[in-house]
Amino acid sequence: MISALWATWWAWMAFALVLGILEMLLPAFIFLGFALGAFAMAILLALGLFSISWGWTLVLFASFSLLAYIGLRLLVGLRPGQVKVWTKDINDD
Repeated sequence: MISALWATWWAWMAFALVLGILEMLLPAFIFLGFALGAFAMAILLALGLFSISWGWTLVLFASFSLLAYIGLRLLVGLRPGQVKVWTKDINDD
């Protein structure tokens, strides 16, 4: 039963939706990468491009999630000069 869910596209789409909602409720920026990885898996399974075991499905999900996280970090990550550098402490006279 559980192994059949790894191969269905709607389960991955539901997982992506749950992770997207979790990102909105707990903005940690990490859940969005996982949501995009799950979405990519849902698209690949819906198109029927491959039929592999659940272990390789998880490996692909982890790879897509990592690539999505790195891409998001490069796209909307911290820019140079964006960090405030404090030169004076509040306790200094």
